[in-house]
Amino acid sequence: MQHSEVPREPTSENATMFQAFEWYIPADRKHWDRLREAVASLKATGIDNLWIPPGCKGSSQHGNGYDIYDLYDLGEFDQKGGVSTKWGTKEDLMRLVQRATDVGIGIYWDAVLNQKAGADRTEQCQVIEVDPHDRTKAITDPYSIDGWLGFDFPGRRGRYSTLTYHWYHFSGTDYNNANGKTAIYRILGDGKDWSKFVDKEKGNYDYLMFADLDYTHPEVEADVKAWSEWLYSQVPIKGIRFDAIKHYSGEFLQSLLAHLDAKVGPGWFVVGEFWKDSLDAMTTYIRNMQHKFSLFDVPLVYNFSSISNTENADLTKVFDGTLTGAEPLNAVTLVMNHDTQPYQALAADIQPFFKPLAYCLILLRAEGYPCVFYGDVYGIKGDHPLPPSCGGKVPDLCLARKLYAYGEQLSYFDNPHCIGWTRLGTWDRPSGLACVMSNTGPDEKWMYVGQAHEGEVWTDILGWKDGQVTINHDGWGRFTCAAVSVAVWVNRSAEGRDQFGKFDADIYGRR
Repeated sequence: MQHSEVPREPTSENATMFQAFEWYIPADRKHWDRLREAVASLKATGIDNLWIPPGCKGSSQHGNGYDIYDLYDLGEFDQKGGVSTKWGTKEDLMRLVQRATDVGIGIYWDAVLNQKAGADRTEQCQVIEVDPHDRTKAITDPYSIDGWLGFDFPGRRGRYSTLTYHWYHFSGTDYNNANGKTAIYRILGDGKDWSKFVDKEKGNYDYLMFADLDYTHPEVEADVKAWSEWLYSQVPIKGIRFDAIKHYSGEFLQSLLAHLDAKVGPGWFVVGEFWKDSLDAMTTYIRNMQHKFSLFDVPLVYNFSSISNTENADLTKVFDGTLTGAEPLNAVTLVMNHDTQPYQALAADIQPFFKPLAYCLILLRAEGYPCVFYGDVYGIKGDHPLPPSCGGKVPDLCLARKLYAYGEQLSYFDNPHCIGWTRLGTWDRPSGLACVMSNTGPDEKWMYVGQAHEGEVWTDILGWKDGQVTINHDGWGRFTCAAVSVAVWVNRSAEGRDQFGKFDADIYGRR
């Protein structure tokens, strides 16, 4: 009697997120169109989901959307200088989303829910000034100010939502129009205070900028929950990146996610910007969110910066104190973003030689969900332009993740200046890879890739290290890398080797 073989489960393809903007993208209202023309090539190189910039109307057509004015205007109404956002019109956005859907790329929305900016008029309210270094301490008696706190949304005229915003919908602001004084003003009223469910930096870090929304007000809570349903009815998103989550109520955010699950359905990917170099604070937040929430691995970014700027730094400690090390299933790994890029407030300087090493560490290892930065793929514009980083090799590393970074991972973190690892492949994605890097001189690692690879000849997909490695009968090879560099070794006959080096990074030349 013959026994049928139990079918094996196929190996899921690795997922990669792409932050589809940088801070200095031209305000020419063509960004949605450029992305639409780029999504097919991004998909081919291994990108599965786009984190797009804030698509709601900002206080001007030059703002990146974190100066948010109207949640319900996606570039549809003539407000704040025109119909379009910095990125394009709502019609442009919908064409991008449709094209991304057609090629199999999901959209992550950047939800800016902490504040509003660009008020239509001032309103009087009672406030106290608080110590900017300890917002729990009042430094004045109550008095009245003229704050930019009246939001009428005249171009929208009540479409989608009839709520207009007034002083009592906010907990704080930073400017008194009556005398031109800038300070941190806590707005007074029945039951009004800073949220208790925020980060405790500066005593209470509820206030960040502009007009700070008060989620204890039932109209604010109801309006934002209604907006989340409306957004999904307009844009078929797969996930949300929540901005500035340490500055507004975690209790409200839990309620919002439960609302989305109930009204739209479960299965959302959600990640928050909790920008703090504190592993304890981040893991506490994840636990409080019942591990249903991912965070960007801020400590990892600072480790990359520190190692790249320290002579003879210890590479074996790169994951020490990181979210990737502590909560890998809830960690979104990154090298740079719009806040840490050069000349930004949170700029984290990562030396150019280290960028390829950092991208290998987030893209080719098993832990974390990597997010690749637009500026490293297409370059950075503005007054201090930069070309694509890593010699234009980031797309090739994304492709290596898509094709080869599967199976058991063996780490060789046994030399402070030269580390490596191998991925052994799986039954249906068998190629595997070997990665070795050095932050000093040229070096090598004797590493195991599996007896299934006996006799194969492996070469560096990046082309930075000449030569070849023949895998011995026990499945081992001697893998080398150049000084202050990295090499990614793969069977020279592996499926997909002919796809490398073909990515078109000239996104601005297409239009």
